[in-house]
Amino acid sequence: MGKGNTSRGVQAGLVQSASSSLQEARQALANRLRELVKDAGLDGKDLAALCGWHPSKVSRISTAKTQPSENDIRMWCRACGAEDQTGDLIASLRTAEGTWLTWRRLERAGLKRSQEERLPLYQRTRHFRSYSVWALPGLLQTHQYTEDVLRTIQEQRVSVDDVADAVAARMERQRVLREGQRVFAFLVEEPVLRNTLSTAEAQEEQLEHLLSVSVLPHVSLGVVPVAQQRRQLPVENFWIYDNAQVNVELVSGYLTLTQPSEVKAYVDMYRTFAGMAVYGARARALIHKARASLA
Repeated sequence: MGKGNTSRGVQAGLVQSASSSLQEARQALANRLRELVKDAGLDGKDLAALCGWHPSKVSRISTAKTQPSENDIRMWCRACGAEDQTGDLIASLRTAEGTWLTWRRLERAGLKRSQEERLPLYQRTRHFRSYSVWALPGLLQTHQYTEDVLRTIQEQRVSVDDVADAVAARMERQRVLREGQRVFAFLVEEPVLRNTLSTAEAQEEQLEHLLSVSVLPHVSLGVVPVAQQRRQLPVENFWIYDNAQVNVELVSGYLTLTQPSEVKAYVDMYRTFAGMAVYGARARALIHKARASLA
């Protein structure tokens, strides 16, 4: 099998693994709802009658074929005499829904909120790893670079224009880069150094900033060169938070993975890319080369 086919096979496996995380979360919720019915001494037909539903709806929810709404859970708990379980089950539903979010849903209230919602995760993480294939990660972006990226996103898919507030939120989030006992490892594909939605002046400022961050003692910056024999083709942008969570940026949405096997798949992928990257003076030479191309 050729390397291209191998890469596509690996990526297909990751996508399949990702979908299993969402299904497992939904199944766990369905199991808990089914247990409530059993504990109440009811069956599916009894529950359907109490809720005013068709029995097939109860069956679909109980087998995780249909995801309940928050109101469905409230009615289910009330019918089972387990209203004290409502809050916990709704929280489980939101966790399941949060495993996969389309960009439209994630950003429906604007870009600021989506930036702020990630702050607690950043604050509790001690070991950050990121892989970037199209743009520099947010923690390394200048104010202008961030503004240009978020403005492009807003114009393409977000009706609310809160770009200025979203930029401020991302800049605030960058405080984790300089506070606390944290370690950061960034991997970028070399074309990222040239990909830009900004002016040449803004891109030059961004590359200068990248050079300054790259020498921080708690930061590792690796660049995967274009001119080399690859062992793995580029994949989607992803972040690894400690060894507990992975977030993946896909064309259609934002994926959260917490299953150990899925996290390990991305950790292994990260190690492959890390072994292909150059660091230190060699990485900075590629950044200087990208700067020179702006002239």
